Amino acid sequence: MGYTQRMEGGVPLINLCIGGAAGEGIETMAGILEKALQRSGYFVFSMRDFMSRIRGGHNFAQIRFGSEPVAAHVDALDILVAYDERTYAEHQSRLKADGLLLCDPGLGLSDARLLPIPIRSLAKESGNARTVGVVCVGALLKLMSLPLANAEAALRETLAPGILEMNLTALHKGYESSAEMRRLPPPTASGRLLMTGAEAMAMGALAGGLRFYSAYPMSPATSLLTFFTAQSEPLRLMVEQAEDEIAAINMALGASYAGARAMVGTSGGGFSLMVEGLGLAGIAELPIVIADVQRPGPATGLPTRTEQSDLLFACFASQGEFPRIVIAVRDHADAFYQTARAFQLAWKYQMPVLLLSDEYLADSAATIAPPDVEKAAHSVAPLPREADPPGVYRRYALTDSGISPLRVPGKSDGLVRADSDEHAEEGTITESAQVRVQMVDKRARKLEGLKAELYEPEYTGVTRPRVLLVGFGSTSAAITEAVSILNSHGLSVGALLFGDVYPLPRKRLEAFWQQADAVYSVEQNATAQLAKLIRMETGLGCTDSLLKYSGRQLSVDEIVSGLEAFGIGREVPV
Repeated sequence: MGYTQRMEGGVPLINLCIGGAAGEGIETMAGILEKALQRSGYFVFSMRDFMSRIRGGHNFAQIRFGSEPVAAHVDALDILVAYDERTYAEHQSRLKADGLLLCDPGLGLSDARLLPIPIRSLAKESGNARTVGVVCVGALLKLMSLPLANAEAALRETLAPGILEMNLTALHKGYESSAEMRRLPPPTASGRLLMTGAEAMAMGALAGGLRFYSAYPMSPATSLLTFFTAQSEPLRLMVEQAEDEIAAINMALGASYAGARAMVGTSGGGFSLMVEGLGLAGIAELPIVIADVQRPGPATGLPTRTEQSDLLFACFASQGEFPRIVIAVRDHADAFYQTARAFQLAWKYQMPVLLLSDEYLADSAATIAPPDVEKAAHSVAPLPREADPPGVYRRYALTDSGISPLRVPGKSDGLVRADSDEHAEEGTITESAQVRVQMVDKRARKLEGLKAELYEPEYTGVTRPRVLLVGFGSTSAAITEAVSILNSHGLSVGALLFGDVYPLPRKRLEAFWQQADAVYSVEQNATAQLAKLIRMETGLGCTDSLLKYSGRQLSVDEIVSGLEAFGIGREVPV
């Protein structure tokens, strides 16, 4: 009763964790619950933490939801759903003093926050002991005074007819076993879509004109391959699961040469194998989009964990010198728009574009406004087509912009040549020192036009910050929330959040750098790679860096507390 009284009135956001062993249906439960919350009109952000094994071990899902926009996770929990003793042992320290522990009384746990629900016996009564997760969904919906209709719809869409009825029964039994606590304020996010970062990237690729996708399955990029395979027939996509990553990139380059907008997806280990193909794209000036969904390395590393340690590798991979673009997607909406833009940039400037995501962003889900496909498809101004004399086609014509005419075999008056050797304007192989210099300079001139199209980093914080944070990619949302917390306690903090990282946009960076007393990079790697890139490109050195490289993502709490070690915002509550 005391807990019920404390929960009356509602709070903007609730943080929920569901934990247990692999194979116990945690993923299914989290998916059903987040769909029910999204369809009820709430903002949702969910993340997964799972081991590289099929059964056993400890996995958990964390869902943060409510009436305010949310795009990052925090550590402190309002509700903990524990399937087993290990979940309680690992997460009970994160559960707030007035939080709620939901578990089966058979676990024998003694905790003042305990709300026992006989989930095991209710599941058996429903006809299948494996419906414990659905029982928990029903109990949680009752706790938050939410109706069952949206969860029922999600079950009907997800489950096969043979097991649907027993799961619907389990949902109702869980609902009836719980009590209302009126926790959530009115919904404010109706009309939003719920999607993972991988789904957002895949949809952005389609908006960018994707026609060919090739990959070798490698976590955590496999979800892209799964998505495109499922959509290949209705969308008339060519999707190829290659025998290895070398074949995957060369297939995509062949498709690009033939006129199809092509993309490959991999993680760091696979990208290592693609490096020679990357060089071929550079010298042959073949447009291609390469998605590197990062995980900790080197070698196999941690296959199901997250990191941002491929940044410098992506910027400088392959021998020789040639232009490329590196874009780190920051959140789910950004993944859609930047992926569509990547295709346009690749085909306009005839160069490889590398998209950096990571396991955290790819596997997490968030509610976003419906993407504007028209906006995404026209985010880059097209290049005026240069005409050749009839019957003549100089694939590598020397131009002021560095961009030569790009034709498709079978649709050109002249022969469409491409080669991995250095070549003359017509595409024929040459060893001329003069032509070599001309071609290197021609390719490099593309960067001048590209620099005018770079996106400056997003800025968040006070107008003239005394403390400036810099970050890129998936840490952006957590940094943004941490900055808001720090400033709400009277501090003067701002953050520059990079999406386009190479070539490095400099104008906004240099302007804010001059105003700040101290600059800290916040990164998911061990060597402060963004800070190194900034110093390499501008000569500006960060005061220090807040780094995490355990394979788990930086939370809002960790950024706030981590900055305390630098003397910033001591004892600021999260």
